[in-house]
Amino acid sequence: MLPMQRTLEAAGYEVENVDYPSRSGSIEELSESVVGSVMAAARAHGARQVHFVAHSLGGLLVRQYAANHPDAPIGKVVMLGPPNGGSEVVDHLGGWSLFKLINGPAGQELTTRPGSLPNGLGPVRFRLGVIAGNRSINWINSLMIPGPDDGKVSVESTRVAGMADHLVVATTHPFIMRHPEVMAQTVAFLRDGKFDRRP
Repeated sequence: MLPMQRTLEAAGYEVENVDYPSRSGSIEELSESVVGSVMAAARAHGARQVHFVAHSLGGLLVRQYAANHPDAPIGKVVMLGPPNGGSEVVDHLGGWSLFKLINGPAGQELTTRPGSLPNGLGPVRFRLGVIAGNRSINWINSLMIPGPDDGKVSVESTRVAGMADHLVVATTHPFIMRHPEVMAQTVAFLRDGKFDRRP
């Protein structure tokens, strides 16, 4: 996320680039520790509103935190390749011991079933822009995913009710945050509340 951080700082934002142990807890536990720490740091700096740029699982942490703290001063949010509707890869591999070891408790919660955590969070209540990738470097995962995908999440599964805008970029899940168009569109959404559709 360092290139994204530099891009946002150049656009005038004060950036907190947070790394977190994604395998160490459930989505709810991680949302409280990770997003909660960001909100606390923002309050300490006198921020009235906090924008988020989240990759993959990070988007679910923001959604979970917002659901638990409806009065949190969350501004605009850009999610990059988020499994908002879950991931078919988890549907197929979630029961494997190796998958559990690699992905931890939060990874187990990302199924596409109607009662799964991503599908139970409901519509978003903040200004959200979603950027999905439609290129894959993991053809084995892509065989499990219907339709266009980024190697981890289908384009369709990145969508969520209540989002303000949705964009598809020719990039892959692990590198979406470094793609020049994605970085430029992230700045555009944080500035304008929508993606830049000009040619």
